[in-house]
Amino acid sequence: MEFTNKDGIKLVDKVISTIQENRDYLSQIDGEAGDGDHGINMNKGMTFAQEELEKKDGVNMSQGFLTISKILISKIGGSMGPLYGSFFRGLSVASKKMEVIDSQVMSEMLCKAYSNLSDLTDAKPGDKTLIDVLSPAIEAYESNKSDFKQALKAMTEVAEKGLESTKTMVAKIGRASRLGERSRGHQDAGATSCYLILKAIGLSVSVQSLHAAKERTASLRLLEEGE
Repeated sequence: MEFTNKDGIKLVDKVISTIQENRDYLSQIDGEAGDGDHGINMNKGMTFAQEELEKKDGVNMSQGFLTISKILISKIGGSMGPLYGSFFRGLSVASKKMEVIDSQVMSEMLCKAYSNLSDLTDAKPGDKTLIDVLSPAIEAYESNKSDFKQALKAMTEVAEKGLESTKTMVAKIGRASRLGERSRGHQDAGATSCYLILKAIGLSVSVQSLHAAKERTASLRLLEEGE
């Protein structure tokens, strides 16, 4: 299972549309323990990135993720702009020299994204942040990466469990940490957006790989018919 970097721009589009569609939901979640602007800010960044990408022709996945990164870092305030900006830059850097994206390349993308993000935050699993989704999700992917489809499935399932786990945690980092015990009982907004992004990646990769496989089959059939 694989797809081209060029076709992977559809993956970027899926990530953008997923955040846009969940703008109000993310802000609602953030409002339970934060200032309620997470969805607004993420949607703003993704929409700016979308507008920038629409001005360009022939953009591939790596270039698309780099555009998102630059926009989030330069135009979104607070901590999430730089954090997600570094995340998407990692996805871009690890794949920019690759024409074909397979399970190993995706592994390198996810690991680089995590490494970049970790350089900017002291958050660790259990602190009620997006790390509670991202860290176990990548571990699940790595444990299953010999099978691309299964790795994506495991990543998404574990990401969802990670998100659920934040409901019982007490926030130790960010604005929500000021609430102490009162932050318990609410899922973390950053963890929510992280889950949505990973889910979008998983679903889009599966669709892209299926499409690529069908195209290869059709090409082989044409070659056989021409012989």
